[in-house]
Amino acid sequence: MKNSILLVAVLFVLASCSDYLDVKPSSQIDKEALFATEEGFMEALNGVYSLCVSNDLYGDELTFGFPDVLAQNYSIIDLTGSKYQYSGTVLYDYTDRHFIEKKDRVWAGLYGAIGNCNSLLENLELQREKGILPKQTYQLIRGEAIGLRAYLHLDVFRLFAPSYKSKPTAPAIPYVTRFTNKIAPQLTVTAALDSIIADLNTARLLLQDVDPIRNTTYIVGSPYDGDDGDSFPDDDSNEESGPLFLQNRRHRLNYFAVCATLARAYLNRGKNAEALASAREVIDSEKFPVVDDEAATDAEETMRDRIYYSELIFGWSIANKTEVVRDRFEKSSNSLMVRRDPANAIYESSGAGAEDIRFQYWFKAVNIGSTNTLQLRKYRREDTNYHPLMAPAIRLSELYFIASEASYETDPAQAWEYFNTARLHRGIGGTQYEIKSGSQQVLQRELLKEARKEFYGEGQIFYMYKRLHANIAALDGSVIVGEDRIFKIPMPDSEIEFGDRE
Repeated sequence: MKNSILLVAVLFVLASCSDYLDVKPSSQIDKEALFATEEGFMEALNGVYSLCVSNDLYGDELTFGFPDVLAQNYSIIDLTGSKYQYSGTVLYDYTDRHFIEKKDRVWAGLYGAIGNCNSLLENLELQREKGILPKQTYQLIRGEAIGLRAYLHLDVFRLFAPSYKSKPTAPAIPYVTRFTNKIAPQLTVTAALDSIIADLNTARLLLQDVDPIRNTTYIVGSPYDGDDGDSFPDDDSNEESGPLFLQNRRHRLNYFAVCATLARAYLNRGKNAEALASAREVIDSEKFPVVDDEAATDAEETMRDRIYYSELIFGWSIANKTEVVRDRFEKSSNSLMVRRDPANAIYESSGAGAEDIRFQYWFKAVNIGSTNTLQLRKYRREDTNYHPLMAPAIRLSELYFIASEASYETDPAQAWEYFNTARLHRGIGGTQYEIKSGSQQVLQRELLKEARKEFYGEGQIFYMYKRLHANIAALDGSVIVGEDRIFKIPMPDSEIEFGDRE
């Protein structure tokens, strides 16, 4: 894909004018007209979110697709033989044509969204002197766009670059900050992470005084109001109050989502103190309440909160992806399923996980021939539901995992407390299953186990294996040695050939 990261067209897919969170594409408009009004900048920013929830990115592949297959979360070979589109992926055959097509589209899609962020930012500066945008709106849009640019680069990095732990000085990825036809240089691993962190810190400063989510009066929860005559309970949230552009901040890269992404980036960079501080800012805000047990386990399907909506720091709005999700997980042998026995082992159902609400309410037993399998029902939707369908981007539990890992060297007892708190939120409670001491290696092992349970179907656990350069536990009980051959996804051939990449 010659110069794919540079020749991205300015294609802002606009959301419905009646709802900035409706990601159904409706129109394309002239760039000059788009950036002539405050509303146009709002629509352009929303267009970037729309690009991000395409099927090639967080609306399907990066959330439900090949990163989780690489992490050995599904019984693909056992159930499908070698004919399924992910058969090469699960075997780490990076010459498989299905894998090549998928990862090349992901590369192009991420850099396409990055290009749109840059175009928006450049036009934002051009129009700043004209007084089109009030200061608060300017800071909010600029903060979100810079934060999104960093978030997207971090995922390019986590897929296509070596890890910092493996090769900190090796060539990594281009960090693109201009909308131009000039080739962006390929930065080293360290330099790429430093660029991501710098952008996130800029975004944090821009958003800290203008993001409504920081207000003490902003209460997160279900956007449905129980006083409107529907069947959903009123949880006192006010996420849909005020101007439309300022509503439902957790559906956008808000201030706390930037802090959470910073924690993620700092941990990748090996800066544990900074990662801990960023994670604690989110945790200590107490802005994101732990899912209510009754909501997580409600017998009525429409009232059950399987994605733990209140705990989402940031999520991608995918209300129009119901069929995509069902195709992923609920179409017999053509879907991503796991055999019952390895699932029992992953969730430790005979021991600590016996009361784990995730295993009890996320999976449904389905027989394929004589094989006992489990369907992931985390994203199952009925005709109506307690909350809109979201693809989790960053959730509260990840901040506990980061805080646990990052605090071990200075305070091992605190590290285990963060770990035990995260497990307690999922029903693994009582002194019987608490772990209060152990080496750093023991903590890492336990964190990997818990993160795998937590992030099933979210596309995150592969990145954790890669960052730690840890071995991957296959479903047949074997161990896949963690090495760059597996962890570093090849760039598109066109980028290597025409972009002078390594």
